[in-house]
Amino acid sequence: MIASARSWVDIYLTEMRIAIQQQLQYRVANYFYMIGMIAEPVIYLVVWTTVAEQQGGAVGGLDSGELAAYYIVWTLVRNMNIVFTPFGWENRIREGTFSGELLRPMHPIHYDLGYFAGWKVVVILLWLPLAAVLSLLFHPTATITPLGVVTFAIAIWGAYLIRSLNQSSLGMVTFWTTRVGPVFDIYFTAELLLSGRLVPMSLMPDWVQQIAWLLPFQWTFGFPIEALVGGLSPEQLLGGLAMQALWIAIGAVVLRRMFSIAVRRYSAVGG
Repeated sequence: MIASARSWVDIYLTEMRIAIQQQLQYRVANYFYMIGMIAEPVIYLVVWTTVAEQQGGAVGGLDSGELAAYYIVWTLVRNMNIVFTPFGWENRIREGTFSGELLRPMHPIHYDLGYFAGWKVVVILLWLPLAAVLSLLFHPTATITPLGVVTFAIAIWGAYLIRSLNQSSLGMVTFWTTRVGPVFDIYFTAELLLSGRLVPMSLMPDWVQQIAWLLPFQWTFGFPIEALVGGLSPEQLLGGLAMQALWIAIGAVVLRRMFSIAVRRYSAVGG
């Protein structure tokens, strides 16, 4: 058991180390990529700040400073939520590289999780100066508590795990079809509307919030952000972490089951 646990740790640390070394070599490209991604939240922020000002300074209980805090933290959570996508699984199947993955001692998801986790270390370091610039431009305001900081530090990794498991499970579709795009579009639309990615969930109708609470999307975007800057109570923070743990467990079971079924019909499309 000790040797097995050590092997798992070694594989994850090795993948993380490889990712850190590679991504530091491409730090300029990473910076431009992250700067490009800032356009999305800045547009959201400008729109909702304008709406707040037209409604007397606040919308949905959030003023312009709180909206700025939400979307600045959004930029980090969004980058943390970049994972191995269903299109990656599609390429593995179509190009035949998945054959080599089957020869490795562990499930492919572990190598993906390790590599992308290492990339996040670089992402966090590169994000800090961008966050400072955004803060100077938009003047965020938020009440940050020690418990909120600790919860956020856990929740952003919980969000990463949930999204990784969900998108890898979705990638299993490529064992039955060579094009996962239409299926992913449905998933992406649901995530956009029910996660807090487009707008804070407090700005959505009550019935939408109730639906979102039951689905995994909110726990990958809205909850980590609000854990840090949303002024959530200790009960809400612990409840959110519990929901993340639940969806991590569900995602792991679904992926394991789908993979065991899908791999039986695997055949490479390309050569």
